[in-house]
Amino acid sequence: MDSSNRDQLEAAAFRRLVAHLQERTDVQNIDLMNLAGFCRNCLSRWLREEAEKQGIDLADAEAREHVYGMPYEEWKARYQK
Repeated sequence: MDSSNRDQLEAAAFRRLVAHLQERTDVQNIDLMNLAGFCRNCLSRWLREEAEKQGIDLADAEAREHVYGMPYEEWKARYQK
């Protein structure tokens, strides 16, 4: 597999993971942390950090909105227990 194909596959897998987490609002971040060692906030931070490495300006709030599918405060109000 060449690097272009790998990048495309990894990007597609990332999008599926984000979509899955957006659908599974019943799963709390603390549950993810306890079981997997990362949560939605970690994922959004990793996205922001990778953007930063590439010289792309991405605010924490924008990265979280990308991962949560809505503003973070709205997600917390709707789904955080």
